[in-house]
Amino acid sequence: MTASASPLGPLAIVVLAAGKGTRMKSDLHKVLHPIAGRPMIEHLLASAVELGPERQVVVVGSGREQLEKALGGRAAIAVQEPQHGTGHAVQQAEGALADFAGDVLILYGDVPFVSAATMRAMIERLHGADAPAVVVLGFEPTDALQYGRVIAAEGRIVKMVEHKDASAEERGCRLCNSGLMAVRSADLFGLLARVGNDNAQGEYYLTDIVNIANADGRTCAVVVTADPDEVAGINSRAELAEAEARWQARRRRRAMDEGASLVAPDTVWFAWDTVLGRDVTVEPNVVFGPGVTVADGVKIRAFCHIEGATLASGTEVGPYARLRPGAVLEEKAKVGNFVEVKKAVLGKGAKANHLSYIGDAEVGAGANIGAGTITCNYDGYFKYKTVIGERAFIGSNSALIAPVSIGRDAIVGAGSAVSRDVADGELRLVRAEQLVKPGWADRFHDAMKKKKAEGKA
Repeated sequence: MTASASPLGPLAIVVLAAGKGTRMKSDLHKVLHPIAGRPMIEHLLASAVELGPERQVVVVGSGREQLEKALGGRAAIAVQEPQHGTGHAVQQAEGALADFAGDVLILYGDVPFVSAATMRAMIERLHGADAPAVVVLGFEPTDALQYGRVIAAEGRIVKMVEHKDASAEERGCRLCNSGLMAVRSADLFGLLARVGNDNAQGEYYLTDIVNIANADGRTCAVVVTADPDEVAGINSRAELAEAEARWQARRRRRAMDEGASLVAPDTVWFAWDTVLGRDVTVEPNVVFGPGVTVADGVKIRAFCHIEGATLASGTEVGPYARLRPGAVLEEKAKVGNFVEVKKAVLGKGAKANHLSYIGDAEVGAGANIGAGTITCNYDGYFKYKTVIGERAFIGSNSALIAPVSIGRDAIVGAGSAVSRDVADGELRLVRAEQLVKPGWADRFHDAMKKKKAEGKA
C-alpha cells in the first residue's frame, strides 16, 4: 500500500522489539511467536500497512538476525544495545528517520492486535485543531495492575506517570498508558533528547516526552480504546495462550456470523488467513493451518487437519483426514477417513474414501481411489508425479509407483504395484500367481496340535 493511503500525510511506523523476552524462555524471538499461525509482529504490521506508511523501523536488541530474516527487508532495523528504557529505544530509530518529515506512530511488537482504526484515530487526533505535540493511546482495564497512569482532563493529558513513581492518588486513576504514541517527526527526537533517567528504574521513559511537552506549554492528548484487549501485551507462554484464545473466540464468532456452522465452536482452530464460504459445516476438533480457502456448501467432518488447501463447493472431508499444502479438491470431490492428500488435485466428483495417501498427483474427475492406495512419490532423493485419468478405478491396497499415468476409465486390480503407465480403458493386475494346496492347512494344524500335546506331556 502506498503513502497515499495514510489519512493525513507521510507516516512512519516505529516498532519496539528490543526486549529480551526472558519470560518466554525461548530461543525464538518473542515477537516471532505465532498466534493463529502468524508471528505476532506480522499481525501488528498488517494493521499498520493499512495506513500506508512510507517508512517502517523495527528496534531490536538480541535476536536481530531472526527478525531480519523474518521481515525480509520490509522494515529498517535499528539496534538498541544495551537497553536503557523505551525512550532510549525510540532514539535508536533516529538514523533511519533522519530525512523523514511526517508523523511517527510508535508501536510495540508484543502488542500485536492494535487495529488500523485505532492507529488512524491517533494520527487524526495528532492533527486536531489544538495541534497536540504527543497523542497517547490510553485504555481502562478491569485491573490497572502495574500499568503507568495517564492523568487527563477532557482528553488533555495533565501528567504521565509510571506505576512505580505514582502516588497513591495517581494509582487510583483507571486510565492507563498503553505505551503507543503518535508524534510528529519534527518534535519526537528533540523531546527525546531532553528525557532524563531520574526515576525508580534509572531508565529513559518514552512517557516523559509528554511531561516535557506539557512543561513547554504545549497540548498533549489521549485517545482511549474501547477494547482493552486491543492493547494487551504478551510476555509469557501463558499470555500467548490467552491471546490465542481471545483471537480464536472472535474468529469463531465471525465465521458463524458469516454463515458457517461450527458444531462445537470451542474445538475448531482457525489460522489467521482461513477463508470459509457460506453453508460450510465444520464438525468438532478441526484444525485449519495457514493458506486454506473453503467454498460454499463444504462439509468438514470431525478430527481433520487442513493446511494450504483449496476446497471447492460441495466437497466433503473426513473424518480424520489430513490435507497438506497444495491439496485441491474440485467440486463435489470427497476425501474420507484416514486419507492424506499433499500437493495433489482431486477432480470433480473424485473420491478417496479410506486409508490412502495421495501425494504429488492429479486425479481426474469421477475417479475412485480404493482403500489402502498410495502414490509412491519419493525415491529418497526426488519427488515424482502420478496422473490418474477421469473415471479410473484404483483397487484397494494398490501402490502407484511414480512417475506413472493411469488412463481414463482404466481399472487397477486390488493389490497391484503399478510401475508402468496404464492405457485408457485397460485393466492392470500386478500380482503373484495364487498358489492353492488342498488340505495343507488341515494337515498343518493336526501336526502342530500333536506336537504341542507331546511337549506338555
